[in-house]
Amino acid sequence: MKLLVTGGAGYVGSVCAAHLTEAGHDVVVLDDLSTGHRDAVPDGCRFVEGDLAELAGEVLAEGFDGVLHFAARSLVGESVQRPHLYWDGNVVTSLRLLEAMRANGTPRLVFSSTAATYGEPEQVPIREDAPTRPTNPYGASKLAIDYMITSYAAAHGLAAVSLRYFNVAGAHGRYGERHTVETHLIPIVLQVATGQREAVQVYGDDWDTPDGTCIRDYIHVDDLADAHLLALEHAQPGRHGIYNLGNGRGFSVREVIEVCRAVTGHPIPASAAPRRPGDPAILVASSDRAMAELGWNPVRTELAGIIADAWRFTQDRLPV
Repeated sequence: MKLLVTGGAGYVGSVCAAHLTEAGHDVVVLDDLSTGHRDAVPDGCRFVEGDLAELAGEVLAEGFDGVLHFAARSLVGESVQRPHLYWDGNVVTSLRLLEAMRANGTPRLVFSSTAATYGEPEQVPIREDAPTRPTNPYGASKLAIDYMITSYAAAHGLAAVSLRYFNVAGAHGRYGERHTVETHLIPIVLQVATGQREAVQVYGDDWDTPDGTCIRDYIHVDDLADAHLLALEHAQPGRHGIYNLGNGRGFSVREVIEVCRAVTGHPIPASAAPRRPGDPAILVASSDRAMAELGWNPVRTELAGIIADAWRFTQDRLPV
């Protein structure tokens, strides 16, 4: 298939683009490089640099079999402080993309959504029928896009799938996580191991969990890419499928730090910090629906392996 990958110079987008090219698809990456990296565009992909909202129609006019949509702003704190960037950059841009798809007859869409659409869960693991009550504009913007996609599937026969997940980690060869503003736990801990940070902060050690620290779901980026390819195959005209993706179990902040120490061989100092407002004690996704309907089965679920892949990527990028 000929496929457009928006945001394909970013972390998850570049890994998925690499998986698509390895599977034999013809891939075009569209990215404005505001947070992505030119050298993250996989070999074999054609790269179009520019604004998605402006270029979607022009690019899709070439004729495509589908779109995988990763381009988005994704910093929770920034979304609270500057919400207009998220309503415009996420919601308005996605509307422009959907209109360009409709105008050019592009039949399939796989959307990179987020489990932040659920907010603070009433039950864990979180299932797709859980109430959607996002606690920040980032999660709200992704939920708004999901609603838009549902309406386009119903009105225009779009075959669409949204994938909701929490924390992605690991690497795929030379494609890995490197954000200018890093907010994710594993890369932050690895930055301590490389000397880029002095210590990692643990936001609360008195949570109602076995070791007092928050528990989160970590999914290997390769398992996530596998799910996107399966979603592309299983997308059905006129239907918008929504699937949660998770590791199958959660890991505490303390567990992550301990495994990082073991994998890297570095002491990795950690310091206690106050809880952050709105942080739930446990966030773990249920993947039962994705397993049953998409045939997805995560195979890279051991935390040590996930961190080892991320550590190799981090080391490969250190100055010689």
